[in-house]
Parts: sequence; structure tokens; C-alpha cells
Amino acid sequence: MAQPEPTTWVCRVPVTSVWTHPDKVREVDAQGVADQPDINKWREAMNRQETKDLTESNRLQTQLLYGEPVLIEETDGTWAKIIAPWQPTHKDERGYPGWVPLAHLKEISSVTDRSYARVTADKAQLWTRDHRPVAQLPFNSLLPVIDAGETHIHVHTPDGDAYLKAHHVQLVPAPDQIPSGSAQAIVGEAERFLGLQYFWGGMSSFGYDCSGFSHHMLKANGLYISRDAGDQSKEGAEIDRLDSDVWEAGDLLFFAYEEGKGELHHVGIYCGNGLMIHSPTSGKAIEIIRLEGTVYDKELCAVRRFTQEETT
Repeated sequence: MAQPEPTTWVCRVPVTSVWTHPDKVREVDAQGVADQPDINKWREAMNRQETKDLTESNRLQTQLLYGEPVLIEETDGTWAKIIAPWQPTHKDERGYPGWVPLAHLKEISSVTDRSYARVTADKAQLWTRDHRPVAQLPFNSLLPVIDAGETHIHVHTPDGDAYLKAHHVQLVPAPDQIPSGSAQAIVGEAERFLGLQYFWGGMSSFGYDCSGFSHHMLKANGLYISRDAGDQSKEGAEIDRLDSDVWEAGDLLFFAYEEGKGELHHVGIYCGNGLMIHSPTSGKAIEIIRLEGTVYDKELCAVRRFTQEETT
């Protein structure tokens, strides 16, 4: 008897949020859990207090990008409890756990021995063969490649075979084999998103939270770190936080309440020359600031390095 073709469950929308539990969804979150979610409209629907509540009430865990694989643990009506293997966390050794609308997932045939197309544009349009728009994909989305031409890349997607413009992507051997970039490349990548509004749980170029931002800027340069700031602060190489002269561009800076002695709550990317780029908090946008004289100067609790020293 022929063996059934192996399949994989993947995210079938450009971005979906992973919730702590379905009962955490509010009426104002309708655009976030719609069959075709719209983060911009969702953000616009929330007033200041509702936005603050999204941050403070343990509603969101993280986000998935288009084509990102998941393990489904169980389903409950229109929801699925999943694990996101591409997002390391101490919460589960298999990947990040949480709940997503079942309508945001699709079971597709598994693809092996393929290279991948990584979206390098802030956002890239996905097209059908006859040039109909399919979806707008965020930065760092990864899709298996069927064929690579000079102008277009033919990819395997939840919507069937589709195409991306070649200048919007980087071809990589596998999702965990993105070529290594320099420390300065991390900063350069991050600067492209200046002005992008913060989004709690955000893992996409529609809106990042602080650790989603650091995770993706390093991932774009072949450095794979955990999803959350608390885990990130224990990875890489420890750098003396009291001696800013040894800090280098691309290092991650971590901050804790009670002048660095309390609960860790934030991470940013060091730019050099006393500057940091970060996604600060709800209601604000990605910015570059000078650390000296700010609350961050007092709250710094760790500096970690993930880049390797260049040898000649």
C-alpha cells in the first residue's frame, strides 16, 4: 500500500498572533483573529487603555509568519493549541506554545531538500503565475523554493505555487542556515525599521515588540536566539556591562526594574557611540536614543554578544 504523503501544518496568513488562551481575546481584537487578520486595523481599533491592556494582561505570546510551521497539540472548536518550532523558549523545549485561530493554519505537503527564499524587503508581494496578488509578506518570511529565475522566485506556499520578485528575497540553504552578517549589518538592518510602531508580541515588520525586534534583526544575519528577552539575556557571550568601552555595535543590551536589580523588562541593540536602537513600548515607535542620562542608563542589567570576532 502506498504511504500517505507527509504533510506539515503552517501559518496561512501573513501574520497571526499566538494567544495565551482563546478566552483572552476581547471584542476589540476582532481584526486580529479574523479569517484574514489585519494588524493595522486592529491597532487602530484599540484606544490607549485597550492597547495598554493588551500589553499588561498576558493576552499575547508571540506571532507566526506566513509559511512558518507549527505542531498542533489539540484543537478546541475554532482554535488550535500549537508549538512554534522556529521560536526557541524556556517555556517548551520544542518551541513557543500558545493558541491560534484554526482558520489561520493550513495543512500542506511537506517539502524536503529545498532551498528557501527569505524575504529581505520590509514587505514583499506574493503573486500567482498570472500576476494576481496573493499576500503581502513581512520581512524574514521563509518559503521553500521550487525554482529560481533571474527576476522571479517560484515558491511553495499555503496558497499553492506562487512567485516573489527576486530582488525582494535572499536564497538560503535552509531556515537555520541564513548566512552570517557582521555586527554593523545587524545595526543597518535594524535602522531600516525606524518609525515602525511597537506592537506587543510583535514578530513582524507590521510591528515588533522589543525582543521580537532583536530576535529578527539577529536572525536576518544568521544568528539564532530565543524569542523572549529573558531567555536572550542568558545566551551569547557575557560582556562587562559596567565598561561601555568594550561594547560593540550589534551587542544586545538588557534592562531591569529597580535600577537593574529587579525583573528584566526590555532589550535593545547597541549601535556604538553610546546609542541604542529599540522598539520601546506601546504607543511609541522604533527609535535610536543616546543612553546617557536616560532611565535605561540606570536600568542596564546585562550586555550579551552573539557575533563572532572577525579574523584575518
